[in-house]
Amino acid sequence: MPREKSPTTSPPRKREPRKASAAVSATTSNFSQFVGPEQRAALIAEAAFFRAEKRGFAPGYEVEDWLAAESEVDAKLMQAVESGPRV
Repeated sequence: MPREKSPTTSPPRKREPRKASAAVSATTSNFSQFVGPEQRAALIAEAAFFRAEKRGFAPGYEVEDWLAAESEVDAKLMQAVESGPRV
């Protein structure tokens, strides 16, 4: 016999997509005082290169390497922003 739905349970709600673009732009503006867009891109490229090197430069993971490197670099830059300037 099929189970009947209980009137007290509601169907699961769908989650709305994250609004990352506003968060990314706010984050980027916070550490722009430390590095410019060219320096940030160079740091990301270097981190992505090292990730690919660890994998033996196997093809097909370029985007994943770049996105992971971008997160890593942004996290380090945000940490530098939150800790304040070094004297």
